[in-house]
Formats: sequence, C-alpha cells, structure tokens
Amino acid sequence: MKIARRAFLAAQTTSVAPAAEIVNLLEMEQIARRKLDSMTFARVAGGDRSAFERMIFRPRMMVNTMELDLSLNLFGVPQFAPILAGPLAELGRYHPEAELAVARGAAAAKAAVILSARSTVPLDRVVPAATGGFFFQAFPDTPSGQVAKAVELGAKAVFLTLGGASGWDGLAAVRKAAAVPVVVKGIMNARDARAALDQGAAGIVVSSYREPEIPGMAAPIEALPAVVQAVGGRVPVLIDGGFRRGTDVMKALALGARAVLLARPVVWGLAAHGAQGVQTVLELMQSDLARTMAMCGRRNLAGIDGSVLRHHRW
Repeated sequence: MKIARRAFLAAQTTSVAPAAEIVNLLEMEQIARRKLDSMTFARVAGGDRSAFERMIFRPRMMVNTMELDLSLNLFGVPQFAPILAGPLAELGRYHPEAELAVARGAAAAKAAVILSARSTVPLDRVVPAATGGFFFQAFPDTPSGQVAKAVELGAKAVFLTLGGASGWDGLAAVRKAAAVPVVVKGIMNARDARAALDQGAAGIVVSSYREPEIPGMAAPIEALPAVVQAVGGRVPVLIDGGFRRGTDVMKALALGARAVLLARPVVWGLAAHGAQGVQTVLELMQSDLARTMAMCGRRNLAGIDGSVLRHHRW
C-alpha cells in the first residue's frame, strides 16, 4: 500500500493538463511552477495586479459586435492583435528550445515576438520561425554590430531597455546603428517620456523594468495615463507589467496604450508546454480581449477609449 501511495503521489506531481485544456494563464503559471525548480520559477513568478483590480468596465448593450477586428499596424508590421510576445533573456533555463519555441508559438498565434540581444539561441536560427514578425531588444551595452545584424535579419524596430545609470547615450548609439525605429523601454513618468521623444525615440514602452525590483514602485498601468498625455499621440505607447487577462489588455488600451507586451506568461507557457504553451497563452489573451471588446460594445481598437472604464479607489 505504501508503494502504491508513493506511486500515486509521484503521478500527481508529474502529470499536467494538456495545453489545449488550459483555460487561463494562472493555470499555466501553476504548471510552470511544477516543472521548474523554485529558484528558476521565482524569476518569473507572480506580479502585482492590484492596480488592475481598481478599474472596472462600463458594458454597453445593443451594439452589433459580430465582426470584431483586433488588428493594427505597429512600426510597419501588421498585427493580428495588440498583444506581443515580450522579451526575456536566457530562455534556455525554462525550456531546451528556448527562443526558438517562443518564436514558433508566437507565429502560430499570429503574434510578433521581441527577441532579446541576450538570447540563448543565435538570432539567425530563431528568425526563420518568427513568421508573425519580430522586433529586437537591445541594451546600452549591446554591440552596434549585433543591432545592425538584427536589422539585417529583418527586425522592424529595436526596443532599447535603458537602465537608470545609462543616460541617453545608449539611445543615440542604437539609433546610429539601426535603420529602423528605436523604441525606448522602461519609461515610468511624463518627464522621461518627453526626454525620450526629444532624443528621437520612435515609440515608448511603459515598463518598471528594474534589477532588482524596488518595493513601492508604481505599477506601469498606473503610470500609463501620464505618459500617454505627455506623448500626445506623436509616437505609439506600449506597456508591460502584470498582464494576465484580456480584460487587463482592454484596460491598457482604454488608457491610451497601443499594444501590450506579454513576457512572464509567455515563459509560463514555454516552461509548461514549449511552443504549444506559448501559442496557448497568446491565444487565450486574444480571445479574452475579443470577449471584453464585445461586452463593451467596441468593434475595433479605434473604438476603445477611457469611457469604457470606471476607477475605484480604496
């Protein structure tokens, strides 16, 4: 009996639901938790969602939303939906196929992928799988030759993640090396947004990227309205941080974001089921966004504005 009990418990520990049976991203997170060691999972665990929970929707009735359109054009790349597979470095620690599986999964979901300069797999091996289009994430210390190579391989924009000590020199260097739009990632206030535009940024990603994270920081969704106002429609504003449902994406779009970068949940899908898990994560978010748009009576992205939201403070 003891042997049978141990076998049963082992089976419960190792068996996971197939990707096709997963119904939300939180379920995918739990599978990733079971497949990864605790230290590896801690790098992509959780995320503060309290800011999302302070916003609710104002639904509309009697609006024909039978033909929903989630599409947009972003930096010259047609997108099926405003949800991109965002960048994370060294994905080989989560799955042996690493960025290659992410590119395949994103392509199957008709989504673009942002590939990091700190990729586990050489970029020229990954790019052919990224048929949904790809962008390139660079850092201030990324060699200009690597940036130029990414553009040569087909990157339609470079997402430059700036650290607090790097200043704007990194942006100038990347702009010089890249003959494509350069998007600044890591903006959390209006002043920095205006400075980025002054330095020639072609887009902004509202993101609280810090290593390590600082307790007490505002969530990106809280910083988004001020950044959008400062930009004034001159360039696209994107956002990442804490997105787990299509309703979260809708809230960001209503506050002025053009698209959302999905990073940690993509890694959960990667760890849980490889490329199929990545595809499932992105398609769950796309479907949930479509349902939310229909509930709010919005047929396309152009129809989404702040009137769909009501804010609660507590």
